[in-house]
Amino acid sequence: MTGSLLLVPNTLDLGAEAADIRDVIPDGVLRRAAVLTHWIAEDARTTRAFLKRVHVVHPLAQALQAIDIRELPRPRKGAQAALPDRLAWQGLLQPALAGTDIGLISEAGLPAVADPGAQLVAAAHALGIPVRPLPGPSALLLALAGSGLNGQSFAFVGYLPQDAGARSSRLRELEQLSRRQQQTQLIIETPYRNAAVWQAMVQVLAETTRLSVASGLTLADESVHTGTVAQWRKRPLQMPERTPAVFALLAN
Repeated sequence: MTGSLLLVPNTLDLGAEAADIRDVIPDGVLRRAAVLTHWIAEDARTTRAFLKRVHVVHPLAQALQAIDIRELPRPRKGAQAALPDRLAWQGLLQPALAGTDIGLISEAGLPAVADPGAQLVAAAHALGIPVRPLPGPSALLLALAGSGLNGQSFAFVGYLPQDAGARSSRLRELEQLSRRQQQTQLIIETPYRNAAVWQAMVQVLAETTRLSVASGLTLADESVHTGTVAQWRKRPLQMPERTPAVFALLAN
C-alpha cells in the first residue's frame, strides 16, 4: 500500500506578527501534522518554523532535526510551468510510494492553490498516490467571501504585469471579461507593489466597477474594503506595503 500526499494548510502570517496557530488551523490538522516525518515545502526554514508552532500544541512524533524536509524544485525565472515529469518527481514522492504519508506545505495558506505545489499534486495522481487536502485558511477564498462580489462565478488571474502600460491593458481586458461573464476577477501582488496596483485599478477601471481589497486576513489588523471605483476616487485608500493583499473586481 502507498502512503498519501497530505496537503497541509499554513497560516497567513508570513512576514507579520505570528498569530495563534490554534485560531486559524483546525486542531485535527495540527494533530496530523505532528506525526508526519516527511515533508515537501517551498522553503525548509519556514516549514521548520511551522513545525515548532505545531509542537507547542501537539508534540512532534520525531525530533525536528530528524524530520525529512525536501524543497520543491525552483523553476528558472521567467520559465513557464511544465507538466510534471513522472521520473523527475518520483524521488520526492518516494516515501509515499514506500507506504509513508508525506505532507505538502506552502509558505502561506493552502498548498497547490496559487502555489507551485500543484505540479507535485499532479505527479502524485500520475503515480497513483492518494491526495488528501486538509482544511485551513485560503486568502483567495476569504477575500472573495468578504468582498460581497459574485461568489458564484470567479477566477484567480494571478499577478498583473509590472509595466504600467501592459498593466493598464490587462486591467481593461479583465474588466471586459468580468462584465461579459459577470465574473469576479481575483488578483494578488507582492506587498511592496500593493499601492501601485491599487492606484492603477482606481485610475483605469470604469467608475461603476466594484473594487475590493482584503489585507492582513486572519491577522489582528485584518481589513476588507469594497466600493465602486467612483467612490474610491473620492476617498483614497492607504495600502499596506508589507502585508499581502488580495484584489477583486466585478464590472457591471
